[in-house]
Amino acid sequence: MGQGEPGKLAAGVRNLLQALFHFEYSRFGSLILSYSIEFGKMSKLSNKTKVSIELDALHAAPLAAQQAHGYADTLREILQQPATWSDTAELLRQPQLRELMQAALVPRPSHIVLTGSGSSMYIGECLAPSLQVELGIPAQAIAAGSLLTHWRSVLPPGAGLLISLARSGDSPESCGVVDRLLADAPDYRHMVITCNANGKLATRYRNDPRVTVLVLDERTNDRSLVMTSSFTNLLLAGFGLVQRGGSDALAAVTRLARGVQRIFDEQADALATVARGEFGNVVYLGSGGALGAAHECALKMLEMTGGAVVTVAETYLGLRHGPMSSLDDRTLVVGFLSPDPAVRAYELDLLRELSRKQLGMTRVLVGEHIPADVLGPHDVGIEQAGLGATDDALPLLADVVVGQLLAFFRCLELGGKPDTPSQGVLTRVVEHFPMHRERSSESEHEGDA
Repeated sequence: MGQGEPGKLAAGVRNLLQALFHFEYSRFGSLILSYSIEFGKMSKLSNKTKVSIELDALHAAPLAAQQAHGYADTLREILQQPATWSDTAELLRQPQLRELMQAALVPRPSHIVLTGSGSSMYIGECLAPSLQVELGIPAQAIAAGSLLTHWRSVLPPGAGLLISLARSGDSPESCGVVDRLLADAPDYRHMVITCNANGKLATRYRNDPRVTVLVLDERTNDRSLVMTSSFTNLLLAGFGLVQRGGSDALAAVTRLARGVQRIFDEQADALATVARGEFGNVVYLGSGGALGAAHECALKMLEMTGGAVVTVAETYLGLRHGPMSSLDDRTLVVGFLSPDPAVRAYELDLLRELSRKQLGMTRVLVGEHIPADVLGPHDVGIEQAGLGATDDALPLLADVVVGQLLAFFRCLELGGKPDTPSQGVLTRVVEHFPMHRERSSESEHEGDA
């Protein structure tokens, strides 16, 4: 498949930058001066730092060219994530905010339900296992659409806590669900975590004592159609329910941010090379909360390529029950490895089975201490060292970033515009649709008579 215009732009600027890098190398011997991007300012890096030629090439283009080729917002928002995570972690340490989040858990809810639509729903899938383990409260993710249409049959009974996750807070079902449950499930209390201080979720309930609202920094309110930094910061904020806000929590986020920055600096080129491969479908694998990350990455690839790349998200063990039949020599396999040794043993068994059966074209694996025998000569292993052998939600942020980069590079390779993929089909905020009233039980019985 031939390159589209954005792909040609990236290749052209990349070649120019490579030539400049070789020129600088010839002038200075072993010294190559490079710069990192941090919200519009340039800061010199160590001369030992290897910087992605792919990402620098795209960022080196004039802003007008980036906007014309439709990737300026998405690129900026992907790259700003390590810095925004640090800001979100600092926000979560503020005493007033700590009190606000802890107050949402008093009295102790019988259940925690995380809800949202699309990417926001997958944040809930990432968070639910960790919240349940750490808080000792049953937690699950339920799509906002399901709550809107079937809340009576899917919402756990009792005095629960509903956590609504949203970038804009303006999607029709966002307020539709909260409005309905405030009226029809009055025992539930509500927490809203959003990136938009002016959205309906953030403003409509500000005087309702049953609703707690947490608004993140405006920079996380992504301008691109696709959610990137909004996703990871909402995930980090939700995990704040179980963190105590001390120095240990901040240190964990700092380690994670440094690890992801290393992906940008040292491994983005390898991911770009994979994204230019001749694959037609991608299978994303994750266990526990990582299934939410797999769902999100599958959606990113589907969105940014306008459906040109078919995606499947599944658990490692679930792949054997039918979806494995979709793997062939044009399938990219992306696996997020659990830090839990017992869980990882199952995951590695599956990967070795795929090797024996010669299923899949290329693999991208993310985790710590990835065994050499599950990586072939053309595969990519993204090592995330130093995060600790924990099965909490934090390592999932790195998994999601890898999926974002693969989708971003693939979109450009196919000639798409990451900022506005599928023009005329998708919009940044879902278009308004009417809220339909439920029929009462009495009217249903009357209709049956």
